This record gives sequence, structure tokens and C-alpha cells, in this order.
Amino acid sequence: MPSDKPSRPLRSHKPTETSLSIDLSAVIVAATAEEPRVLTLPFGSEPLDSLPSGPLQSEHRTLEAGLRAWVEQQTEQKLGYVEQLYTFGDRDRAEGIDRTGPALSIAYLALVREARLTRLTHAAWRNWYGYLPWEDWRQGRPKALDVIESELAAWARAGGKQSKQFREERIELTFGFRSGAWSDERVLERYELLFEAGLVPEALREREEETGSRRRLAPGPPMALDHRRMLATAIGRLRGKIKYRPIIFELMPAAFTLLELQRTVEALSGVRLHKQNFRRLVESQGLVEETGDVTAETGGRPARLVQFRREVLVERPAPGLRLPGLRRTAPSTE
Repeated sequence: MPSDKPSRPLRSHKPTETSLSIDLSAVIVAATAEEPRVLTLPFGSEPLDSLPSGPLQSEHRTLEAGLRAWVEQQTEQKLGYVEQLYTFGDRDRAEGIDRTGPALSIAYLALVREARLTRLTHAAWRNWYGYLPWEDWRQGRPKALDVIESELAAWARAGGKQSKQFREERIELTFGFRSGAWSDERVLERYELLFEAGLVPEALREREEETGSRRRLAPGPPMALDHRRMLATAIGRLRGKIKYRPIIFELMPAAFTLLELQRTVEALSGVRLHKQNFRRLVESQGLVEETGDVTAETGGRPARLVQFRREVLVERPAPGLRLPGLRRTAPSTE
């Protein structure tokens, strides 16, 4: 039964001992056919969004059990699919939490079907491209890259002769401004490069000398602590994993159309896909089967409904959507 008391906004956690503390954070992802969404909470009285999180406590039987307990307490969201993402331990990138000793922050990726949030919680679903707008290529080159490309070029030049070439190579590897190559999975690498170049507000929290500079920051609001870094890690992991595991269906309803499946994959990957090629791929992989029903909600002629074919899990070891290599192109009209 849900509590009759409103859940409190996320706030800093203060351990009572000087021993190692462990924080558990959840990147909870849901998706519609057009928008990938992440569940967030306000960070105390600060104008920042944060991920659901809390400290590991003695009553938690396992790390995952502790995570699920905190998420349900703070958001009333019950988690299904959960996997551990990464363990973060950078002291300088977790300012704002009162600690008396060293700390680790363990991030998890959770996939859910979006549920309506009650008035008893401060949680909110947000479009994840609001925080990382340069990752969405579905309508062509993101405008955010105009600022990023210019400022990264200036950062490369500022490194002097010894560092300029190395920095330019890193920029090209992660963003591909000259070649046009774009790896949808390098989300964390792009964020980390922007952090190193001082182009995200999170970097300025520990660089007081930069606050008075005229450098333009990459568009997109910061998140509390290191949570935007965790979000970038989760997006890159999910984009990679849908290519070799059928986890996309954790985000789909029981029955859906092939177009809805395509649009959801596009929302997560940030690129448009060729309609007929995508359908051939799904059919050749044997990932879905028809339900025998149709829907007229598509606006045109009735579309056939399909469902995930679970037998594929025992038929081969890597039943995923093997998307072709991505290059930055104009959005498809098909």
C-alpha cells in the first residue's frame, strides 16, 4: 500500500560513521514512441534534478534490494529489469554530500513501462535529451553542436602545440565533426570530453577560476552531483545493449505495431532508421510474432499488432536489433 505521507525530495545523505559509505543511484528509463524518459527528483532546495538514490543501510540484504527500497520509497515506482552500470568513486565529482569518510556511488540502469506518478511523490518523468541535447539526431544535426564544435576547437588550440593534435584527435573520435561518423554508443565519452574542456556546469563546480571566463557552455541543464555522468553512462549502455539483447521489449507494451517499435528504437538511439530495412531486420531475427489483432490508432489503415516472441531467447545467444553502422545524415522521410 502506498504511504499516505508525501515522499520528500532527494537530499544529501550524512553517514554517522567515518567508514566507507555506499550510495545507490538508479537511472530509471521508460520510453514512448517518440521520447526516451528518465525518472528524476528535485535535489533538496537546489534548482537541480537528481536521480533517485540513497545510502546502503544495514537492513538492506543486497545492493539491489537497497536500490529497490529507495526507489519505491522516493517515487512509488516498482522496478522490474535492473542491471548494475558502474561504480563511481571520484571524490571531487560528488561535492554537496556531507561525508566523514570515503564514499562509492553505485549506479544502476532500470527499464520500466512508464507509470502515472501520484501526487504523493515529487518524482517527474523527463526527456533525457533535455540534459544531453547533442545526442538527438532524429531531426538532423542538433543545434547544440554549433556551440560545442566551436568551443572544443578553441579548447584544442588553447592546449598549445604539444596538446593541440592530441585534443583534436579526441574531438574527432568522439564527435566526428570532419568525417561525419557518429557512434551512438560514445555518449559517456562525449560528456567526459565536455567535462574536461570545462563546457558543462558540473565541471565549473570545482574550477572556480573558470567561472569568470567567456567560454560558452554546452546547452542542457546540469544535474545534481555526478548524476548527468550516470545518465550518459546509462544511455550509452542501453544503446549498445539493444543491438545484441532483446531488452527493448522491456519498454514496450504487451502488443504494439512495428512502427511503434521502430520509433522507440529511434528515440533511444537518437537517429532515424529506414522503415523497410528495419522491418526486414526484425522479421529476419524472428523477434516478434503477430497477435492476430489490428489497431486503427495509427491514423491510416489498420496496422497489425505484434508481440515479443520469447522463444528467441533459447534459439540463439544474442537476439538483438543489429542496427547498421551509423553515419550522421539528414533524417529519413520514410
